[in-house]
Amino acid sequence: MRDQKITLIRPYCTEPEKTRRLSDVLRVGLRGYDVELLESAAEIATADLRNRRILFAIELGESGINLSYCKMLKMIRLDRQCLEGSVAGIVVDGNSELFTKSVCRHLAFSANRAGCTFPGRPLVEGTASLRNFNIVAQNLHTDNYDAYRQSVRALVDQIADFRRERIERPKLLALHAGSAKTSNTMGLWNMVKEGLEAQITEISLSDGEIYDCRGCNYEACLHLGEQSKCFYGGVITREVYPAILDCDGLVMICPNYNDAVSANLTAFINRMTALFRAHRFYEKRLYAIIVSGYSGSDIVAEQLISALNMNKTFLLPPRFALMRIANDPGAIAQVPNIREDAAAFAAQIMKEFCEG
Repeated sequence: MRDQKITLIRPYCTEPEKTRRLSDVLRVGLRGYDVELLESAAEIATADLRNRRILFAIELGESGINLSYCKMLKMIRLDRQCLEGSVAGIVVDGNSELFTKSVCRHLAFSANRAGCTFPGRPLVEGTASLRNFNIVAQNLHTDNYDAYRQSVRALVDQIADFRRERIERPKLLALHAGSAKTSNTMGLWNMVKEGLEAQITEISLSDGEIYDCRGCNYEACLHLGEQSKCFYGGVITREVYPAILDCDGLVMICPNYNDAVSANLTAFINRMTALFRAHRFYEKRLYAIIVSGYSGSDIVAEQLISALNMNKTFLLPPRFALMRIANDPGAIAQVPNIREDAAAFAAQIMKEFCEG
């Protein structure tokens, strides 16, 4: 029996035929662990979920909807401290090729706002065909179903063994593509920066041409990535790649452009693939400053979670994003309590590093 206890939050499913595959996968994944099972919103309401090691496991069926899960999600969104100090991973099993990733993004974002940490690559998703395990199965020299089970087991072990590194004076890399004079997002970052006792490197991706990923074949991408290079070169490989490898935390300064991460920052994320071929980023924290003109900051935050935490393995610390609304140039300075909020976010970042 492993010493670490795992809290399994598995929303109850009324259709047994939908539960068989996930039940088998969890049987393998949780073998040897002391497991506490919670299946309803009522059980969550009476449980203390702070400082836990949690595995969320959700059956979606073909519709992508689990009503018991929706009730749980509502409770998590309404209680912003309910997962304080906890570390979690997510397994989603669906009877469709759709919806698994979007459900995980919503859950990770909401749980993170409630104080939950997600280690790098905290998601295992089983689509109907399991074709999403083609590459993993090849690497493990097994079939897709066994690759699914082994991936869940690896995720459970990762949650159980998770530890943060304590860093007294962290190195932070801030990436942006906005104007220092007119950008509300940059204005908010400058307020946050005042409270950071860290070594800060800022790189602007707004100058010159930033080429997006061209989709090199695997061998070419791996070869270039091992040299910390990429086909297109430029500021991404010249400045950003070395700074990524050197930093302890990445701060994405993201204005909301049409409910999406801006083009140059998206290009950076796509170009990270070459570096990712040869490096993993499990020890590096991810933070974000997001300003929307009207609404939709959650959409941008979820894009960052999906791309950099679930895909590129950056650690997602609790409440990783500071999100506000400001439209006209300079309007961020008029947002009520904005300087206090910025100072609190900076203090939160420093506490997370210094306490480990």
